[in-house]
Amino acid sequence: MIYLDANATTPLLPEVLEAMMPWLTGGFHNPNASYRGAKAARQAIDTAREQVAALIGAQPDEIVFTSGGTESTNTALKWLARLVGRKSGRAITSAIEHSAVLKPCETFEEVGYRLDRIGVNSLGRLDLDALRAACASAKDGGGFASIMWANNETGVIQPLAEACAIAKEHGLAFHTDAIQAVGKIPVDVRETPVDFLSLSAHKFHGPKGVGALYVRSGCRFEPLLRGGGQESGRRSGTENTAGIVGFGKAAELAKQLLDSGDQSIRTMRDAFEAKLLETITGCEINGDPDHRLPGTSHVSFERCEAAGLLILLDDMGIACSAGSACMTGKQQPSHVQKAMGFNDAKAKSSLRLGFSRLNTLEEAMQAAEAVLKAVEKLRRVQGSGVGPVTVYTP
Repeated sequence: MIYLDANATTPLLPEVLEAMMPWLTGGFHNPNASYRGAKAARQAIDTAREQVAALIGAQPDEIVFTSGGTESTNTALKWLARLVGRKSGRAITSAIEHSAVLKPCETFEEVGYRLDRIGVNSLGRLDLDALRAACASAKDGGGFASIMWANNETGVIQPLAEACAIAKEHGLAFHTDAIQAVGKIPVDVRETPVDFLSLSAHKFHGPKGVGALYVRSGCRFEPLLRGGGQESGRRSGTENTAGIVGFGKAAELAKQLLDSGDQSIRTMRDAFEAKLLETITGCEINGDPDHRLPGTSHVSFERCEAAGLLILLDDMGIACSAGSACMTGKQQPSHVQKAMGFNDAKAKSSLRLGFSRLNTLEEAMQAAEAVLKAVEKLRRVQGSGVGPVTVYTP
């Protein structure tokens, strides 16, 4: 199988698994106890905290370990909503956020907060003028903003530094969902002074079920989960030592790759897209070409339904995903595609492919050839219009 769905999750690197193994077997101790084995676990967590902090330019004590990106995001947003209060509360986000941001914000709206969903242009980049207007109307700092660093569907990198500066100019706290960005592009909270940042280990070859929330030193903050007072009172619950150690190792390896200036992932992605554009008529690469994650390719094909392409590609050993969600058997454009102005036909014909450091250029070329064959086959069976998808075995 050629795995090209790195935006969904990534496989563990061998070095990460090796780092985790001692803590999955003999190192089972609760890191909050006082005996020798527990102290070793605590030291391993402290080392991982330093590794994760280094990846984003933070201080170790600004890192709060969580169960993943969704918990990190919900923790930050629910605290900010509580901080500003319902009477004057205003939540400002973008129309293309992940559901881990949009769903909590929608619940705030239901109980009286004003929710602004800032639009994007046809290339998927945030409308900064609209953001500025929304922030300006949030009187006396009675609100907060949450803007993603990079989009999970298209890979489009947002003008995060500018967005953060606009929010700060108007006295608003600023959170970013950086889950797709961290480990793939340079992210430095010293250069972009966000107040809160969500990240997740499994997006850059760490384990699932572990993430972190960056909380800038000096920012007011109260935990979502209360109990035993772990994580310096900021997130209760016995720490997942093995997962956190794997997270730290994955962060260390990601930083090494970024610091090296390695461009192999971008090279694979670009070669893949060039092959598609060369061989397939009616093929379009979506998203801002100058501001995209190096491993993300979001592609549309005229006269092809993505659902059918996925079936054919899966049979050929290519794992990727559709650019639109399937609900109860009927494809619908995702909120990201709607915000970018996709019509239904384009939305239904879109694929998302995510390359990682574990892919090769040869795999990228094999995948491009498989996509060509799948598109040709589907166009033959569907004719000139996009009709119902039927499963045809190769």
